[in-house]
Amino acid sequence: MDRDGGDEKFAAVLLEAIDKAFASLGESVKEAIYFHLEHNFMIARQDIPDKIDDFSVLIERIFGLGARNLELLIMQNLYEKIRCLYRWEGPRWLVPDLTFKEYVNLMRLSFENAVEKEEKMEFFIYVGEKQEQRT
Repeated sequence: MDRDGGDEKFAAVLLEAIDKAFASLGESVKEAIYFHLEHNFMIARQDIPDKIDDFSVLIERIFGLGARNLELLIMQNLYEKIRCLYRWEGPRWLVPDLTFKEYVNLMRLSFENAVEKEEKMEFFIYVGEKQEQRT
């Protein structure tokens, strides 16, 4: 799928958030997960942002109940990278129960809206061992 500039940047940031979560399990585990996703389920690493539904289902198949913790870690990493806040417009007593897919889609929309409006937004990309800040 062809991506525009904002979507391409978001995809890179999302993949880095996923990489970091997988790497927390160990570098060899990270590589094994990507290998398993690509060879057994036909989802290459670069295709994950476009197939977030399938990715979430497959992570659950691979990790079972542990998938939720991994998804939470990915969401935390994503938030740390783009520092994009979603403001809940509903009543305070009603806390939204977001799924992993919904959270990623909300972050994608917020990111793309900021790019469209040319608002200044910080996001962080790791280059080798150093962290690079971009706006």
